[in-house]
Amino acid sequence: MRGLFCGKGDRNEADGSRGLGVRTLNLFGRPRHGRRDLRNRGAFLGKWDESHLSVSRLVAVSPSEDGVVGWAALARVSSRAVYGGVAEVSVYVADNFRAKGIGKALLKQLIAASEQNGIWTLQASVFPENIASLALHKICGFKVVGTRQRIGIVNGIWRDTVLLERRSEIVGN
Repeated sequence: MRGLFCGKGDRNEADGSRGLGVRTLNLFGRPRHGRRDLRNRGAFLGKWDESHLSVSRLVAVSPSEDGVVGWAALARVSSRAVYGGVAEVSVYVADNFRAKGIGKALLKQLIAASEQNGIWTLQASVFPENIASLALHKICGFKVVGTRQRIGIVNGIWRDTVLLERRSEIVGN
């Protein structure tokens, strides 16, 4: 991770996001799985901004690449008060920066930020073939809860996801 900065994203005056602008989300929106259609980028970014917690948005920046090479954020899993301390994790790293410790640094900082903000449980949904992401989450203390079968449709194909969770040892004990 030498030469990289991982930290909170600042509010972007151009599009109102907090360090995760349209360009960043476009680059790291998992296009190989067909999950992002950014025809209406402004509307997409507005919905993304509303659905993600403002206190836990991190970016990894490479001075040599002159920009963001990864990001991490948290989203509430429910609007119900009983689940107020539960959030879903998103971590993305650019293809050519994977296996360099960036995802691990982002996820560890995201865990710390979540605990500083009263989050007691983090969860992640990962495609079963994403072995690297599953391993990363396990290294950072996540445990497999189970497989959610046919939980979503990607490009017309039903997909399973592996559900992982991490309980804080600091918050909620």
